[in-house]
Amino acid sequence: MTTLNVGDTHAWINRFAAQAEDQFDALTDLDRLVGDGDFGMNLRSGLRGAVRRIDLDPPSDPGGIFARVSDAFLDTGGTSGPLLGLWFGRIGAITGDSVTAADFASALTAATSAVQRLGNAQVGHKTMVDAMVPAADALSDAAASGSTVFAALDAAAGAAQRGAQSTRSMLARRGRATYVGEHARGVEDPGAAAIAMFFSAAQREGDPA
Repeated sequence: MTTLNVGDTHAWINRFAAQAEDQFDALTDLDRLVGDGDFGMNLRSGLRGAVRRIDLDPPSDPGGIFARVSDAFLDTGGTSGPLLGLWFGRIGAITGDSVTAADFASALTAATSAVQRLGNAQVGHKTMVDAMVPAADALSDAAASGSTVFAALDAAAGAAQRGAQSTRSMLARRGRATYVGEHARGVEDPGAAAIAMFFSAAQREGDPA
C-alpha cells in the first residue's frame, strides 16, 4: 500500500495502545529510575482514552485519528501528557483521506519542532526528542527518495529505536532525570522508548515495507 488511510491509522493506534499495555511495567520501571514513576501510567491512560474517543466518534480521515489521540493526551496528567498532546495534534493537522510519505514527513517534522520549542530540548538531552528527531529525519529522507508511506514509517521506526537506545549513555539535561544525575546513565529514557514503540506499531505484520 502506498498511502495511509483512516483504517490503517485506526489499526496503528490500536496496536500502539496494545503495546503500551504490554510494556506498562517496563516503562514504569524505567521512569522510576529516572523520573517519578508515572510515565507508564500516563501513556497507558492517554492511549486508553484515545481508543475510547475514536471508537465513540470514528473520524473519517487519518488526521482525525491523530487529533483524537492528541485530545486524550492533553487530558492526561504528568509532564508527558502536554508534550504528546502537542505532538499528536501537529501530526493531526494532516488533511485528506490518503496520506503519502511526503504528507506524513511534513507533519512529523512540524510536530517534532513544536515539541522541541515547548520543552526546550535537543538531541542529546535524554528525552523523547532523541527518538522524535531521528524518526522525522529518516521519514523525510525516505519520502524524498520516493518510498511508500509504510516503507518510510519503517525507516522512521528503525531510527527512533536507535535514538531511544542512544539515551542509555546520556546524562540528562532536561526533565526529571536531571535530578538523579549520573544515576540516569545506563537507563533508556522512557519517553524515547514510547516514541520508538509508536513507530514500530505502524508496520503491520506480514506487510512489505
